[in-house]
Amino acid sequence: MPQRVICHGCNHILYEGKDLKPPDEIISQNGGKCPKCDRKLSLMPIDVEVKPLYKR
Repeated sequence: MPQRVICHGCNHILYEGKDLKPPDEIISQNGGKCPKCDRKLSLMPIDVEVKPLYKR
């Protein structure tokens, strides 16, 4: 199941991949802030969407 984590401020893709990663690991990899808009990243998700990978 693919995962995509996006900055709420600028919609920059912080992580995209087939492996599920915990939010704290993604935040740590990005130094605690978005590399594009410099917004501080939070462990609390603002919005979560679950979409099917393939339409049948």
